[in-house]
Amino acid sequence: METNPETRNPKTGIQTSRRDFLAKTTALAGVSILFTSFSAQLFAEITKADDPKLVIETIRYNGASGPMIAYLARPKGKKKHPAVIVIHENRGLQPHIKDVTRRFALEGFVALAPDALSPLGGTPEKPEEAGPMFQKLDYEKTKQDFSAAVAYLKTNPQTNGKVGCTGFCWGGAMTNHVAVNSPDLDAAVPYYGGQPKAEDVPKIKAPMLLHYAGNDERINKGIPEFEAALKNANIEYQLFMYEGAAHAFNNDSNTERYNKEAADLAWKRTIEFFKKKLK
Repeated sequence: METNPETRNPKTGIQTSRRDFLAKTTALAGVSILFTSFSAQLFAEITKADDPKLVIETIRYNGASGPMIAYLARPKGKKKHPAVIVIHENRGLQPHIKDVTRRFALEGFVALAPDALSPLGGTPEKPEEAGPMFQKLDYEKTKQDFSAAVAYLKTNPQTNGKVGCTGFCWGGAMTNHVAVNSPDLDAAVPYYGGQPKAEDVPKIKAPMLLHYAGNDERINKGIPEFEAALKNANIEYQLFMYEGAAHAFNNDSNTERYNKEAADLAWKRTIEFFKKKLK
């Protein structure tokens, strides 16, 4: 078992400084041009869908619910790469998650982002319409749909047979379920995800890297029982708490919650972890 009690304190000054910046410049200039420019920069995708270094496509694989729609990004060329499943939040397969998927591909992974709403026709264009659709899913089948992605990537000729899984919010909880239900998963990195039942934890075979936000009482109250179960089952794990950060701190399309310091540090740790465990 590998534990790491280290905590960092990525402050929320980034968010405060942005608000202060907008307030001061708007008051001085009396125009909205700067605000528009700043917002465009904030919401700009970090990667490009037409990046010449990547192959990007929409694929389908067989899940328990039927054909699963998934966004796939990988480095160009014939070289085999480790694979990472990227699981979205509870608004479906949004542009932000596709951007994160491309970020993984640029780091040298075959990255696959399945759409949990595939059985209902896929993620709608309007994010607000996605929430009610999640309530219509068969949650047990949904777990199997994501576990099926592990099997799909294990046998994909473009991968080296090593598969990791990561996810955010709803996807963080689903990542934990994939770890429970996929004994052949090679690594798991849930971001601020709801924990599995303690009795299911011994089923986990993959090493875990757990990211939590300091200001996330609802999710964090489940940590002690989860951590005790991981220790009792002698499962390799690392746990990092990002003090001052809120739930969904990695989502740079959410101005209220995004924390750049926490997101950058968690990303660095995630990439290092996957490169070590999936080589």
